[in-house]
Amino acid sequence: MIAITLDNFQEVVVEQSKNKLVLVTFWAEQVPESIELRDKLAAKLSDLSDHITLATVDCQKQEKIAEQFGIKGLPTAILLKDGQPLDGISGPQDDASIATFLEKYLPKPEDILLGQAKNALDEEQLIEAQTAIKQAYQIDNSRADIKLVLIDVNLQTGNTTEAKALLDSIMMVDQDSDYQALLAKVELAQQAENSPEIQSLEAQLATTPDDINLSQQLATQYSQVNRQEEALTILFRLVQAGDESTKDKSKELFLDVLKALPDGDSLSAKFRRKLYTLMY
Repeated sequence: MIAITLDNFQEVVVEQSKNKLVLVTFWAEQVPESIELRDKLAAKLSDLSDHITLATVDCQKQEKIAEQFGIKGLPTAILLKDGQPLDGISGPQDDASIATFLEKYLPKPEDILLGQAKNALDEEQLIEAQTAIKQAYQIDNSRADIKLVLIDVNLQTGNTTEAKALLDSIMMVDQDSDYQALLAKVELAQQAENSPEIQSLEAQLATTPDDINLSQQLATQYSQVNRQEEALTILFRLVQAGDESTKDKSKELFLDVLKALPDGDSLSAKFRRKLYTLMY
């Protein structure tokens, strides 16, 4: 909360409200309901400061400001945009009435999740970004901005097929510069996934499926182009069926692929469980 005074009035009420909404709640010690409203608004907006700034006016100490807003009674809260009143509430408020008032101006849950995903990507927190953007997509799977971030996450986690399918669903009107950049990334990822070297190893292995060395080489190539599940599947089969002379190297490669996955990755958890079951 920002306490409004004559010194910061211009900055908070006028300047800040040009960039985002400012909600001013008026209170006084002798009116407990006004303190209750102030505190309830603070609790509701505690994680939403990027969208609404909560400011307070102590009507006993800042009478001139209260007069300038034309406050006739407490509790009162006024929502400002561009320095002008946009909406407001007055009188005692319960949680339901406060929620009804705020929901008209607060971002939707999917918008909050989208912002969290973008911030996580900026911080290179891939698992957090993946969790947030998948939740946003579950809420609204038609928005291009959500799809584009999910495509980016899929590419970074090696899910090129899912990224391509999502990219194909983007309508022409939404095919902006971000779309074009992701399109180029998808095309590069597809080329890497099906490099001549990988195709050659796949062809050789089809002819000699029991060649452990070829299997290990192919698994390594898959891992290098983010085809991690295919790599782990091959290596787990080798660990499961190999003899002592070949099992150790396959297990070492298997663990190397697992270590390369981000912390908390579901694929890592899946194959660690499989390995644990095999060992015990």
